[in-house]
Amino acid sequence: MTIYIIPIFILFVFVYALVKKVNTYQSFVKGAKEAIKLTVEILPFIATILIAIQLFSASGLLDFLANLTRPVFKWLGIPHELTPFIILKPFSGGGSIALFEQIVIQHGPDSYITRVASVIAGSSETIFYISAIYFSKTKIKNLGYAIPLALFITFLSAILGALIIRLMM
Repeated sequence: MTIYIIPIFILFVFVYALVKKVNTYQSFVKGAKEAIKLTVEILPFIATILIAIQLFSASGLLDFLANLTRPVFKWLGIPHELTPFIILKPFSGGGSIALFEQIVIQHGPDSYITRVASVIAGSSETIFYISAIYFSKTKIKNLGYAIPLALFITFLSAILGALIIRLMM
């Protein structure tokens, strides 16, 4: 049944546009033009955050922070193998996926560490990347509480995820 959801939705959009007498082709072209313009406008923000992520990893700062925070994570019940993953996740989706893949290969898909990593991956977001994209298109320039709060919630979700997985095993 689920394979029919998207075709039914597309059909519904076309029927709705027909009833409302909207030129779907012109609307699509207009939306595509706006998407290209938006992409060009946010490209510098995307490039900046991607360069910063590469510098963060290549400089050794990620490893330094992982070693520095490892005792705190261990005290909170988060396996030390996940420390680099938790630190990198707010910065880079692709980098954290690569670390996640290494965790699965090294510890197996059904291990406690992999399960915690799965919960962390599913309950967090690439905060800095998303912030760069969203806030580049809004008039909000003072991120004051947004990023620290998002980082705190991401960290809290990692702690709770580890606790819940431990209780389930």
